[in-house]
Amino acid sequence: MNEVWTIAEQFEGVLKAVSFELLAWGRKLADKLTVNLVSVYIGGEINDERLGGLISRGADTVIACADKRLEGFNCVSYARLLERLAREHRPAVILGAATHLGRSLMPYTAVRLRTGLTADCTGLDIEAGTDALLQTRPAIGGNIMAVIKTRTRPQMATVRPKSMRPLEQDTARRGRIIRIPLDETLQDKRVKVEGLRREEGDKISVEDAEIVVAGGRGLKRAENFAMIRELAQSLGGAVGASRDAVDRGWISYPHQVGLSGKTISPRLYMGVGISGAIQHLAGIKTSEVIVSVNPDPEAPLHLIADLGIVGDAFQVIPAFRKKLAEKAMEKMENK
Repeated sequence: MNEVWTIAEQFEGVLKAVSFELLAWGRKLADKLTVNLVSVYIGGEINDERLGGLISRGADTVIACADKRLEGFNCVSYARLLERLAREHRPAVILGAATHLGRSLMPYTAVRLRTGLTADCTGLDIEAGTDALLQTRPAIGGNIMAVIKTRTRPQMATVRPKSMRPLEQDTARRGRIIRIPLDETLQDKRVKVEGLRREEGDKISVEDAEIVVAGGRGLKRAENFAMIRELAQSLGGAVGASRDAVDRGWISYPHQVGLSGKTISPRLYMGVGISGAIQHLAGIKTSEVIVSVNPDPEAPLHLIADLGIVGDAFQVIPAFRKKLAEKAMEKMENK
């Protein structure tokens, strides 16, 4: 057991961003264990150039079973393939993303391998002296952080998307791409994929947005979230919220940011009327720039913010929007 594995995901031959996020976690663990990092690709046809992107982002080796018959995700077929590969190569750690694919594939494979699985991790590390994988995840409704160790091998975990930034691409890195043919006996013939469809919507997902404006208890009532929505729209961003705001029924759960909601990593995060509970801070910690608007100078969110504005949101946000409108008008006049 001398390798760390991460599972690469794709759609229509294009690797998903979460594949590179997992490699950043895997690189950290592999370096501590002084072992190779392997990215495992199971899916439809894909060229070597795109697989090479996994190497430039941290993988030492890519094992790919790429076949048109695997284009649509079938949990049973994928798990049979992953199980066979794991039994042949015996990796120490297998990491998947806490996505629709990972949340199906990883537990199903863990059962087949008779090993444990820790789901929805927000932190991973290696225990000194034992080389055990330390898996940190929220528990008891996100009120505590539990550190879990798995006795059996391989140690398996799913990791929240956006919990780690991908490594910078290094086109000079060299590694191996090993292609393996599809063994038809491992296919689940009970399911037939008739076609693939990407869901499109007119709203920006809080997980995918480059800019997130979030509101909390300091907004005082549901109607005041209109101010947050207007600001997010003018910035081309998404609307987020604290757990407190969601629990009060001011906004729906898909907007919740934090350990009990969504983990995000935007270029700009603006928290308005959010004090900054530890669970919320853990969900935004990889944001590039954090702005906090709160009248309490001791608010925890101010302490980690790149820019902390001590003031009343009902005065600060309208003034900010007015300034944005003035800047937009200046640009139009200068064209």
